Amino acid sequence: MYSSVRKKFTARESMNKAELSNILASKVGTTRQVAEKFLNEFVDVAIAELKKGGEVTLVGFGTFSARQRKGRVGVHPRNPKQSIDMPSVVVPKFKAGKRLKDALKGRA
Repeated sequence: MYSSVRKKFTARESMNKAELSNILASKVGTTRQVAEKFLNEFVDVAIAELKKGGEVTLVGFGTFSARQRKGRVGVHPRNPKQSIDMPSVVVPKFKAGKRLKDALKGRA
């Protein structure tokens, strides 16, 4: 599909930011630098929104959010008899949207 920009995608490979920037630039008709700046700004805006406790929703693709994971008592890996108090922590969460789910199932 994007043979001039990227080799055929397989499940074992991952696309990095530079490759994504190149593909976006060719699809939109702009330079790689502009596409990369857009990606950087998107990431900055999304992080800022998640830090405020909000969500970032891209309809059809999915929703990014931050959730509080409760603290718990764990087992020390080097000394299984010793327990460790693990504090609560904020973790990122992604919930896939319908269009993404359908595309991965081969329906779209």
